[in-house]
Amino acid sequence: MSENTRLADMMAEKAGLVSAIVARIKTLDEAFAYTLDVCDKKEACQLLPSGCESDLSAEAGALCETKLGKIIAAPGLSADQTRAFGEACTKAGVEFLTEGMRSHLAGIDIGFTIAEAAIAETGTFVLDSRSEELRLATMICEVHVCVVPVSTIRETSFEVEDYLRQLAKDGPSYVAFITGASRTADIERVLAIGVHGPLELHILLLED
Repeated sequence: MSENTRLADMMAEKAGLVSAIVARIKTLDEAFAYTLDVCDKKEACQLLPSGCESDLSAEAGALCETKLGKIIAAPGLSADQTRAFGEACTKAGVEFLTEGMRSHLAGIDIGFTIAEAAIAETGTFVLDSRSEELRLATMICEVHVCVVPVSTIRETSFEVEDYLRQLAKDGPSYVAFITGASRTADIERVLAIGVHGPLELHILLLED
């Protein structure tokens, strides 16, 4: 067994223990198709108008009948990746965003990212999150799908130190370490999923 395979297996095991859904892919096109399949199977997450059961004017009633679309946000991709994913979303009838997240705070179905590094022993991946668009996309989505290139997986957090130093060499940086879906037990010690972020996390291990 190669070292990359060993680390990928460990990453999959540890991520699974914190309720992440892990799949293996060979190309980014597979990642785009996987994400669209997840999007197709879920309900649209945008906030619904309230008061629709009341006696409304025709104009207000029309809002209640508005068909909600689905949105995939994928900031931070390369130009070629953005074009390929955008075309796939258009063909599937899904709105595709790379910016303007503040105008869509009422609901983003899926945030799509590509990790810079990952830590196998905890099932964690690392994102360079200096972009506000990326931070919002991964916080206000219902489902976060992250591609983790197998070559970027390290066994322990100490082994990503050089990468973190490189990010910070030109000044302050904003780095996210993400392990599993959002969860908290702040309220009466009852575990709640998705309060501070996505309800689901999908990790796609890319054989690069």
